Amino acid sequence: MEPRAARLRRRTGSRAEQEDQPSGGNAEARGGPDLVQWTRHMEAVKMQLLEQLQGQLLELLDRATSEAVQSYPPQCGPLPTIPSDSLSKTQEPSLKKRKVFIIRKSLLDELMEVQHFRTIYHMFIAGLCVFIISTLVIDFIDEGRLMLEFDLLIFSFGQLPLALMTWVPMFLSTLLVPYQALRLWARSQAGGAWTLGVGLGCMLLVAHMALLGILPVHVAAEYQLPPASRSVLVFEQVRFLMKSYSFLRETVPGVLHAKGGKGVQAPSFSSYFYFLFCPTLIYRETYPRTPNVKWNYVAKNFAQALGCVLYACFILGRLCVPVFANMSREPFSTRALVLSVMHATLPGIFMLLLIFFAFLHCWLNAFAEMLRFGDRMFYRDWWNSTSFSNYYRTWNVVVHDWLYSYIYQDGLWLLGGKARRAAMLGVFLVSAVVHEYIFCFVLGFFYPVMLILFLVIGGPMNFMMHDRHTGPAWNVLMWTMLFLGQGIQVSLYCQEWYARRHCPLPQTTFWGLVTPRSWSCHT
Repeated sequence: MEPRAARLRRRTGSRAEQEDQPSGGNAEARGGPDLVQWTRHMEAVKMQLLEQLQGQLLELLDRATSEAVQSYPPQCGPLPTIPSDSLSKTQEPSLKKRKVFIIRKSLLDELMEVQHFRTIYHMFIAGLCVFIISTLVIDFIDEGRLMLEFDLLIFSFGQLPLALMTWVPMFLSTLLVPYQALRLWARSQAGGAWTLGVGLGCMLLVAHMALLGILPVHVAAEYQLPPASRSVLVFEQVRFLMKSYSFLRETVPGVLHAKGGKGVQAPSFSSYFYFLFCPTLIYRETYPRTPNVKWNYVAKNFAQALGCVLYACFILGRLCVPVFANMSREPFSTRALVLSVMHATLPGIFMLLLIFFAFLHCWLNAFAEMLRFGDRMFYRDWWNSTSFSNYYRTWNVVVHDWLYSYIYQDGLWLLGGKARRAAMLGVFLVSAVVHEYIFCFVLGFFYPVMLILFLVIGGPMNFMMHDRHTGPAWNVLMWTMLFLGQGIQVSLYCQEWYARRHCPLPQTTFWGLVTPRSWSCHT
């Protein structure tokens, strides 16, 4: 049977030959140069078609391979080959499906190879530029000068050196303690030396968790760090804790199931060191690697991430600060609250898209390229989701893989594999609490907007808007809910931020710290 690419090449060539055949005196009229140009044009079209077909075919094969490996049934016996760092069947729960890493690009990078999508991306950038230019022109007309204010940016990243200094002991503790604890547990199990090593390893881990839990909170509260500097600490705190757990979770079962009283060789320190920086939360001793580093790609992604940060500050300064700065000075009314939520939907969705593009695409891809990390699937096509369950799975694949592997699957194993809804509820609870903790840490106050949206609204929507709903109306409904959810978050958090500055407490009390100030502050 003739291959598809050969048939396409033959058909394209035959059409080109038919169209290139002049009739009668037209051959002399058209001339040689036109025929050469037309032939080159058709050759270029042919090569472009073949490249697009090849790229789509490779993408389909990669996805099929990944899905086939991830869905490999445990009852069918072991895989033909098992990585050296993987655990045996007796060491892993029978229900556990291990994350499979393969070399693949991020979805946006694949879409950027299509000219039509690049044009949409350019249109989006042009729209942002027009928005900034129009705002500056209006300021110039009203004020007689350009209002290039960077006060919000300077305030947000204030005391950044202190945050970076605090990061150093957090990193050193994560680098040394979990690995050293594993080495103590991997020693010979004969005699009481192993028991002493286990106790010492546990004490080291307790000290490690205490340092990660207390040090960043103490520094942020004692020195009143601004939001962006707090974000550096809290994201690194959560990342180090998740990576430490993944490393121990993937390696300790092999140590505990070692037979014969002989010591077990711990993974190499270089593999653990690489894991602390590579953009994944699932530990493996080896990962697929790309052959070389494209430094222009790294620079482009860092530049785009910086541009997103600047644009986010511009949105907050122009669309949020003028609206919410004095809102707490006015009497509370339902009308004002609803209008503020509707006003915040546009900047809210802009912030969501900027955070997604800056962190999940640009930042992670930049580090993946520098480290030659091959698997770049940090997100999937969440924008096409027709259900919240699919949105939660595809929005942040890095965190979802961790929750699925260590909360959902381990929960199923502990509960006997029959309480799937309970395991899913556990995932929601852990995710909601961590998200609320991050917001509380960054903003410096407790206001459980994210917790309520996650559990009260997000949880039921996950079960009601399930994967069986695939029509376009469900995608419209999901986007509508995202717009409203972002508007609620931006509106309520901004109101509470300014209320706590306009109405400080005369004395600090527990209920004063946990009670929303925006409900009673009307100066």
